[in-house]
Amino acid sequence: MATKQRILLVEDEEHLLEAIKLNLELEGYKVTTANDGKKALKVFKEERFNLIILDVMLPEIDGFQVAETIRLENTEVPIMFLTAKNTSEDKVTGLKKGADDYLVKPFNLEELILRVNNLVKRGLSGEEKKELNTYKIGDKTIYFNSFELRNDDGSVTPLTKKETMLLKLLIERRNEAVSREQILETVWNYDVYPSTRTIDNFILTFRKYFEPDQKNPVYFHSIRGVGYKFTDNH
Repeated sequence: MATKQRILLVEDEEHLLEAIKLNLELEGYKVTTANDGKKALKVFKEERFNLIILDVMLPEIDGFQVAETIRLENTEVPIMFLTAKNTSEDKVTGLKKGADDYLVKPFNLEELILRVNNLVKRGLSGEEKKELNTYKIGDKTIYFNSFELRNDDGSVTPLTKKETMLLKLLIERRNEAVSREQILETVWNYDVYPSTRTIDNFILTFRKYFEPDQKNPVYFHSIRGVGYKFTDNH
């Protein structure tokens, strides 16, 4: 039987804590709970988790501080904030503290489960991501560390840092639609908001580099209303 993925759920509202715990367990997760920030950090140090779900307004130590402390020790484990604090400033604070997702109360349970599944899945592929230094598409190899595209004939095309980061994100999430928000967070780090056209232009550039027929792309796709997708079966 497969090992159950482990979630640390931190919430001081008892009814909500029990309801979320029950639903996550029905999805097959092993859930450990804490109802204040101090206990959450103690439990985190003692066990290994695949995801942390954090309320922001907690007794003892607030969720933002808990996330910051966890990030000092572990940069990989996905963190999701679940909170009634819904201003854009709160969201930016949460993301700056190292959160991967931010869901505002009251929330749709189905949406919570979907986001949890995505974060756990992404966390599980983290080991593979750390190893990704090169990737071959057709007759070209991307060298992520040196920002280069090397052709089989020996010629080299330099890549910009943003091109390299976006390529890496799409390839790490291959065969999966990546939202514009995820691209903003990872590649632009929320300091500049590129228009859809800006990201589209990157995709057009990638098609120019890699697609045998740019009008009928097989690798780089724009998914209307969602984001972008890199497709490859190797």
